[in-house]
Amino acid sequence: MRKAGMSSLQIRRLTYAALYLAIAMVLPFITGQIPEIGSALCPMHIPALLCGFMCGGSWSLAVGFIAPLLRSVVFGMPTMFPGAVAMAFELAVYGGMAGFLRQKLPRKKGVTYAVLLISMIAGRIVWGTVRVMLAGLSGSTFTWALFLAGAITNAIPGIILLLVLIPILVIAMERAGLSLNRN
Repeated sequence: MRKAGMSSLQIRRLTYAALYLAIAMVLPFITGQIPEIGSALCPMHIPALLCGFMCGGSWSLAVGFIAPLLRSVVFGMPTMFPGAVAMAFELAVYGGMAGFLRQKLPRKKGVTYAVLLISMIAGRIVWGTVRVMLAGLSGSTFTWALFLAGAITNAIPGIILLLVLIPILVIAMERAGLSLNRN
């Protein structure tokens, strides 16, 4: 007979997810101290992606979605509409896609980069799509130029940081046995 309640693995995933959510709340304060590029480092993207690689798709989807909304409510940044709302969908896709692909594909270094790139591209496309929808709801416009600026040009420091930092952390954490995202 099976016991009611959460398994040890579920409790560990919940604990990791809570830790990644806490990091998403605090990390922007740290990167914000770097003049000129602090906000362009995409600090909330880091824990959303790591949660995907370490905890799996559903946990990181939730962390990614909740983090910008909670941070907006608690600290007022990012602004709720349209910033935090669009970012919630973007980070949910980042984490969900990274978790899903990491579970389904072989665990090789090159695959880690592929998963990261696919997740980042999918998240940016979703962010742009949500921004277009929100612009339509608010009677404003969201142009192709605004998409390119927000998704790529203004985010170049963050994109570089994610492409360098995430694979290093994922490989190190998996070697240390910290990954809970298993087949």
